[in-house]
Amino acid sequence: MKYRIYALHNYRQIPQIEKLSDEDRFNIEVVGTVLPFKTNSYVVDELIDWDNYKEDPIFILNFPQKNMLAEEDFNHMAKVLKSGADKATIKEEANKIREKLNPHPAGQLEYNVPEYDGVKLTGVQHKYNETMLFFPAQGQTCHAYCTFCFRWPQFTNMDEMKFAMKEIDYVIGYLKEHPEITDVLITGGDPMVMKGKIIDQYLTALVEANIPHLRNIRIGSKTLGFWPYRYLTDDDADMVLNAFKKVTDAGLSLAFMAHFNHYRELETEAVQQAIKKIRATGAQIRTQSPLLNHINAKPEIWSTMWQKQVQLGIIPYYMFIARDTGAQKYFGVSLADAWEIFQKAYTKVSGICRTVRGPSMSCTPGKVRIVGVTEVKGEKAFVLEFIQGRNSDWVARPFFAKYSNKALWMDDLQPAFNQEEFFFDQELSDMFLG
Repeated sequence: MKYRIYALHNYRQIPQIEKLSDEDRFNIEVVGTVLPFKTNSYVVDELIDWDNYKEDPIFILNFPQKNMLAEEDFNHMAKVLKSGADKATIKEEANKIREKLNPHPAGQLEYNVPEYDGVKLTGVQHKYNETMLFFPAQGQTCHAYCTFCFRWPQFTNMDEMKFAMKEIDYVIGYLKEHPEITDVLITGGDPMVMKGKIIDQYLTALVEANIPHLRNIRIGSKTLGFWPYRYLTDDDADMVLNAFKKVTDAGLSLAFMAHFNHYRELETEAVQQAIKKIRATGAQIRTQSPLLNHINAKPEIWSTMWQKQVQLGIIPYYMFIARDTGAQKYFGVSLADAWEIFQKAYTKVSGICRTVRGPSMSCTPGKVRIVGVTEVKGEKAFVLEFIQGRNSDWVARPFFAKYSNKALWMDDLQPAFNQEEFFFDQELSDMFLG
């Protein structure tokens, strides 16, 4: 398939776009001026059901929807566009709205960026002891943009909000100074937009550094869902696959962290062949997705997705809660509903699918999982635990929050059973004040 990109400036060239009303097309332009919009020929031609586009999960996953912006912000942006304002004015007004959308949730800009040799590593995050995130500068875009993306500032030309770094030498130097790090997660954007030569250079450098405590290299990518031809027909597909094999041949684990938001993304011949190609390198594929209103907020969607993943030889890994950024009000599912959806989906699958963990919030103190809902002496409460924490001693310690059927995020919760604070609150405050 020929790879073609569609964005705000040329999306009307999509043949199927004629199925949309004038109002729908204008809505895309208004919201797409604030939130990033990009899709491609594979998504358009092989994934979307254009006869049912208003309800189609992949259409909503890629094409901006009116209600992704608050009504007042949508109306303001619509007025700006209709006024014939110049590009500078449009960008200025768009940025004002973006600033209200919590562009860097969970303290990732303030608290997660480390230093090495006196240099602030703006392309690295180190939140959890064992895992370091690396954002290569060449991987700061994607083959298509998810409308829910919590890293949407990467794609809006707000450069002060970007994470990116080219200097692999700094990454390796930092790794050598931190023996607690066992895992490097290469992320973005999507690192698989990089040329095969660049991917090979980064992976080779990590392998040849021979860091004894580095055991796992992870690659976070949406390419299997949005452009599986990356591993089939792209000019450098074999180079990419050989780079993966170089990692596994060296005795390191390579985990391909694939983002699938709906089982439809698993059904094409292209994605199934690409999965086989990646697995043949010795890499394992793990899958993750947020729980998203309008896209996958039904138990049967998740149980079907997990079953298809296992059938294809890949491992269900995470169900996340939609982060408190961007279009969260559109995509957000209450924590109570999230637990119910997870629990119902979990009961419909066999044990081999139950490797998945969730529903989980990647919030400021760490990854917090909703274990369940309980009642103690007449008080209903959420049972929670850390999967990962800024202090690793917090992990797997159950704690309780007052039950709420409206809470969407950790910040909406209060301690249960007359406790004044959660067990980690004071230590977390000390970390940041220190």
